[in-house]
Amino acid sequence: MPVPPLLVLGNVNVDLVMGEIDGWPAVGTEIVVPRSEMRPGGSAGNTALALSGMGIAHRLVASVGNDGMGKWLAESFDAACSTWVTDNSDTTISVGIVHKGGDRVFFTAPGHLHHARLDDLLAQIPAAPSGSSFACISGGFLMPSLVEGTSELLRLLKRQGWQTAIDPGWPPEGWTAANMARSFEWLSLVDYALLNAEEVKGLAEDDDLDAAIIKLSARLGGGQTLVIKKGPDGAAAVRDGMLLSAKAPPVKVIDTVGAGDTFNAAFLAALSREEGGQAALEHGVRAASLAISTFPRKYSA
Repeated sequence: MPVPPLLVLGNVNVDLVMGEIDGWPAVGTEIVVPRSEMRPGGSAGNTALALSGMGIAHRLVASVGNDGMGKWLAESFDAACSTWVTDNSDTTISVGIVHKGGDRVFFTAPGHLHHARLDDLLAQIPAAPSGSSFACISGGFLMPSLVEGTSELLRLLKRQGWQTAIDPGWPPEGWTAANMARSFEWLSLVDYALLNAEEVKGLAEDDDLDAAIIKLSARLGGGQTLVIKKGPDGAAAVRDGMLLSAKAPPVKVIDTVGAGDTFNAAFLAALSREEGGQAALEHGVRAASLAISTFPRKYSA
């Protein structure tokens, strides 16, 4: 089977999404929420699901646990597009609580993601089929082995001819000195850094988003791109001192879980078709807006 131009690497886990709530209940009490959904998720998982939903050829390389939940999780993805490693562990579950207005918070148990091995991932990296092929590493901060080996993985992907993108997510320990040092090293190696606004501000240590963007983009070399996902305000990208932006259409939000991952899918797919940065931003924003406002989810009109 030919190698597709999009490679997705990183965390796949079970998401249990519940909501919405208007503030946290008091400790020791119980509330009833209007909706719950158990679905395949994780940052890399959501990106792969979006690509499948848009009918875009890709290859997902990820791991699952060796329990019944892991079997269910793997079977939820397109088998023709997926390569699975089975870890000797229970499968990771994330509980997402959706708050009024659509924002969310996650509670994640370690599970198989803490047992995933970098070497298993490295062994599955094919040569890129063309110069317009993109590999995206997602959700690495939930995978200790991947955190330690991300730089090695990025270098291998480069040697194999892939353009690289990274969406590491928010580190559970926060922006410690070690996590910032790792992130800055990754930024120096990657072609596209895909961060949300809060991650940009946290990594730059600046609560002013515009100032934070300037600080982080100053660390980029020639040809590198910082992409900023801004939720209802759309998305922006900085490359070689040039700023591009795309507005998000107004939608009635159901839940925002996986919005950024869906953006990544449509954005990178457009780049693989050589549509250019502005068009890629617009594709990403439209796909994410549609996903968060439909149930069951849709990724293309």
